[in-house]
Amino acid sequence: MNKKITIFTDGAAKGNPGPGGYGIVLQTDKHKKELSQGYRKTTNNRMELLAVIVALETLKFKDSEVVIYTDSKYVADAVSKGWVFEWERKGFKKKKNTDLWKRFLGIYRQHKVKFIWVEGHSGIPGNERCDRLAVEAAGQAYLPEDKGYIMENEAGKLFDRDLQD
Repeated sequence: MNKKITIFTDGAAKGNPGPGGYGIVLQTDKHKKELSQGYRKTTNNRMELLAVIVALETLKFKDSEVVIYTDSKYVADAVSKGWVFEWERKGFKKKKNTDLWKRFLGIYRQHKVKFIWVEGHSGIPGNERCDRLAVEAAGQAYLPEDKGYIMENEAGKLFDRDLQD
């Protein structure tokens, strides 16, 4: 079954790194679904990318025609300009968020996806709603860890800051 789906995504972080979250609005001609999640310590780019991943993983039917509206140049350009495919070819050497990019590529290839970059905070209702969802998620108490961020950036660290003599 070939479904046409419109998705709005946004990510937010209070500090970079800091508490963060993503917001998603999925729409078809008959249905609308909103999703959000926050994390204790992460980055804005991770949340932007995770929003897209979770949205695509939520789809029930493979080969869906999907249009994703995002205000993230990081995500939109990486896909639309083909950078992520080159990073993959080179084994993601010296690239950040490889755990998420690999996860993205796995789900991306199951659908027909088009990205449209939109300017953030420009009054586009779907984008504005996702922004509110992401910010609210980042502000919740008792947030889980973004394990991918921790593994990539803090493996072996005992403290948030390195001690200096």
